[in-house]
Amino acid sequence: MKSQKYLTLPFALLAVLLVAACAGKPAAPEGDARKIVPSARQPEPFSLPAYSVETLPNGMELVLIEKRDVPLVAFTLRLEGGALVDQQGREGTGDLLAELLTRGAGERDAQAFAETVAAVGGEFDAGNGIEALEIGGEFMSRDTELMLDLLHDVLREPMLDKDEFEKLRDRRIQQLAAMKDTSLRGLTGVYGDAFIYGGHPYGRPVGGSQASLAGVDYADLRNYFREHVGADRATLTVVGDFDADVVREQIEQRFGDWRAAPAPQVTVPDTSTQPGGKVLLVDKPGATQTYFAIGNTAVSREYENRAALDVVNTVFGGRFTSMLNDALRVKAGLTYGASSRVEQLAEGGAIRMVSFTATETTTAAIDLALDVLDRLHAEGLDETMLASAQTYILGLLPPDYETAADLSVAIAELEQLDLGADYVNNYGKAVAAVDLAATRDVIDNVYPTRNEVLFVLIGDADAIRDDISKYGEVIEMSIDDPHFLPSND
Repeated sequence: MKSQKYLTLPFALLAVLLVAACAGKPAAPEGDARKIVPSARQPEPFSLPAYSVETLPNGMELVLIEKRDVPLVAFTLRLEGGALVDQQGREGTGDLLAELLTRGAGERDAQAFAETVAAVGGEFDAGNGIEALEIGGEFMSRDTELMLDLLHDVLREPMLDKDEFEKLRDRRIQQLAAMKDTSLRGLTGVYGDAFIYGGHPYGRPVGGSQASLAGVDYADLRNYFREHVGADRATLTVVGDFDADVVREQIEQRFGDWRAAPAPQVTVPDTSTQPGGKVLLVDKPGATQTYFAIGNTAVSREYENRAALDVVNTVFGGRFTSMLNDALRVKAGLTYGASSRVEQLAEGGAIRMVSFTATETTTAAIDLALDVLDRLHAEGLDETMLASAQTYILGLLPPDYETAADLSVAIAELEQLDLGADYVNNYGKAVAAVDLAATRDVIDNVYPTRNEVLFVLIGDADAIRDDISKYGEVIEMSIDDPHFLPSND
């Protein structure tokens, strides 16, 4: 769903995107692309279009929003569960299912399904996250019924071809092995999640590990679909150029008798902060660079001071002109990019710094990152930093909800997570109201100190093992291990 934006994404993917955004030439970085006016702190009036949520008798939630500026219709369907309902040791099952859903459904095999979508210039895709499996797409308004037919077939009559499943599973295992040779940056977040979250379900690899994928069989896939895909887990939003009464009837015809999911809904415990001073060293012999993540668990999406948290993270590591990137890349030249990311999920989250550097400058880069963290705690933000971050965030807010696809994704997530429209509608005012006292509270109570962080490093163990021991107990594993922790995932 390339045109769609998520309120939340798998932590590993976000970390990859943030670091990749800073890699290579710093062309048109965020901080340079928009003028920062320190005194401009009042937001432009912004709110989501008014909408109401209908719940069908089978439990399916439905939101229809007419938006007639362009002849397009977008939809997002979120199924509660995601990777959280993967069986332990079978991580990646839901992710395999998400991809297989569009590889043949109803009377269309994989090729016919793809050709049907392409023939009308549409988009139709599915993906899995830690908390939900999501299906979405965008079509010309004249093809709304076709769009709903395809969605019906995917959810209620998927082929789930066994041969396709086995090919996909085997290819995923091969891709992970290839990433360990060529794309270590893309794995930093996966190892980071596993170590920072510890044994909590949020630490599971959404896409699975080589070990867990090898253990997923066709019966596991069918069981996931049978037990966890149903009307009571689904929130469907449709936004665009259509008549709401007509589309409501079309949806009820296709989904009004859809059954509920038999399995109980998953419950997730709160995350707990782990003691700092531990280092996971993933040995990649001969590596010329070290990839690292530093952090610990943090607050959930219900955190009441989230606007101030976003302001602090923007200054600390959330944009090109952040403290971290300025120190590690611009001034010291130790990396092509350094960032920080706060993930907020239903029962907790995580915060971490992510970067990479040459093997010989591993401790220099990590020490500098820790020094920046120390400076954040010691000095906090000043008025100029605060105003700059507020202007930056407020400038990005409206474009995030501009298109029908943007709105369909955002509202589906808001409603499935029981956050409601005010979570977005009140956000701009909350950002503008952040003061230095609020940022100090966030720094003191959310951001870990250097003594409270965990370290994940991927690099040449023989070259860095002794030097990194100063950060704490070193726990070592090989990059060739088929999982993301020294023991089973």
